Amino acid sequence: MHPKNKHKGAYDLIALQKAIPELGTQIIQSPDGRKTIDFSNPVSVKLLNKALLKKDYHIDFWDIPEGYLCPPIPGRVDYIHHMADVVNESLNTKNKHIINCLDIGTGANCIYPILGSQEYGWKFVASDIDKKAVKNAREIISKNDLLKGKIEIRYQENSRDIFRGIIQEEEYYHLTFCNPPFYESAKEVELESSKKVTNLGLKSKGRNFAGRNHELWRSGGEKKFINDIAFQSKFFKDQVLWFSTLVSKKENLKDLYKTLKKVGVKDIKTINMLLGNKVSRVVTWRY
Repeated sequence: MHPKNKHKGAYDLIALQKAIPELGTQIIQSPDGRKTIDFSNPVSVKLLNKALLKKDYHIDFWDIPEGYLCPPIPGRVDYIHHMADVVNESLNTKNKHIINCLDIGTGANCIYPILGSQEYGWKFVASDIDKKAVKNAREIISKNDLLKGKIEIRYQENSRDIFRGIIQEEEYYHLTFCNPPFYESAKEVELESSKKVTNLGLKSKGRNFAGRNHELWRSGGEKKFINDIAFQSKFFKDQVLWFSTLVSKKENLKDLYKTLKKVGVKDIKTINMLLGNKVSRVVTWRY
């Protein structure tokens, strides 16, 4: 994990329970005698997120509708910290910069804007194609005074557009974030979920992270989505300093690099991230 990540090592479940007392009902004992939670249980995972956000990021209210994606906070904030390094290297750090960010597909959880604004004071515009997700994200902001004035949620009317309709004239962003749908179909989601449950030796056959269809899968999967981001970024190259996206599957990097070079990108960085046994990466580029 990034050196600035607050979540290195085991969770302090006693301290987290003090933040959200309901979490105490989900704490169990592992075979080796440690306190833990059932990470295959979506209720346990959501309460853990609430406790982490309250204890470490001072977020008093956070909730998501049933069935929507519940993100792993340690991995999400790692992305934030790595992009902070990228932008700080690009700007004159002697000056105070107001960093403007764009989160593509923020979801009902609004997690990247929350973490970025709380860790670094960044300002965010966050977009989504799901009206219910947009409504929920706005509710989170309205119920946390610390987030008001820092995060604006915009509804993307055209699901084929990524930046058009969201980035307005005269706006400038230092960073963009995206957690793309990783899978090509609902069937692939369930197969991967079953594999994960088996590998972890869990009893549950459900998905602890949940997620609506458009959050997890899209025709063409991650490969097509990240190449769409790369291609469409060229139309906004004068309004963004660093574009970025998560890339879950290493085999998708080759085509992404090819697309980025084709549209004239001059600078590409690939940042590897390790969370537990899962390896992911951020690809970031500028013109």
